[in-house]
Amino acid sequence: MGEVKVKRAILARLTSWLTFLRRKGPSGWMIIVGIIIVLALVIMTAISTWISPYNPRERVGPIRASPGPQFLLGTNHLGQDMLSRVLCGGSIMLQVSALSVIVCFVIGVPIGLFSSYVGGMFDRSVSLVIDAIYAFPGLVIAIAVAAMLGPGVVNMALSIAVVYIPSYFRIVRSQVLSIKELAYVEAARAAGAKWYTILFHYIFPNVIPSIVVVATINFADAVLTAAGLTFIGLGITKDIPDWGWDLTDGRKLILAGSWWVITFPGIMIILLALGFTLIGEGLSELLNPKLQR
Repeated sequence: MGEVKVKRAILARLTSWLTFLRRKGPSGWMIIVGIIIVLALVIMTAISTWISPYNPRERVGPIRASPGPQFLLGTNHLGQDMLSRVLCGGSIMLQVSALSVIVCFVIGVPIGLFSSYVGGMFDRSVSLVIDAIYAFPGLVIAIAVAAMLGPGVVNMALSIAVVYIPSYFRIVRSQVLSIKELAYVEAARAAGAKWYTILFHYIFPNVIPSIVVVATINFADAVLTAAGLTFIGLGITKDIPDWGWDLTDGRKLILAGSWWVITFPGIMIILLALGFTLIGEGLSELLNPKLQR
């Protein structure tokens, strides 16, 4: 009986959220569509082991067989089933993207909070370092860091995080600089509240919406950056099914007429990035009254 009540409560909460988003117009629908795309790909990846028709690492058919009844998406130059590789290939990309966003949040947000709240020489010094990193092209920095750290999920995530930590810092810093001068913060300071109470109880909750928007957009950028790193050979080892590796192989085979090797993994990468982008853009409009007007 208790489980039924919990399920009904969850269903009622989801229904209320869907109703709320539908009433928000285009921004709400962008969030709904983005969540559907991302959830579909995450679920597909989670159950890929059970729904894949073949082992994505083994040769199961003729080399470069075109899509047909036996191999719905064809095979690659090693005779591996492309449908199985497409179903399993998103695991690494999702892990890298999620881990990079977590690292960015853990490092970028606290630095932005403390630097802007303390101010003075400390803030100027930190801002100078962050701006120096931000001035370089992101993909170039990611390639350099990935080349130094070597292949692996954690190393890819760290190389991507280095690129996007400045974005978190700049957003948080700009928000804190404006919020800490507001009347209710001055009142809390005058009442004798400790600095950490002011920072985490009065300021940080008002920064969270902006961080959420940055994080969702960061997910989309991390997906594309991870695919780019794997594409140039700085990602994971080649024996692991991955959309980025399939893009690399497909680039070599497309002139030979094997268009399916690069097409289907590319579509999956675009869909995953599109889903996170829609969520981020929808949240940005939903949380910004100026954009809503």
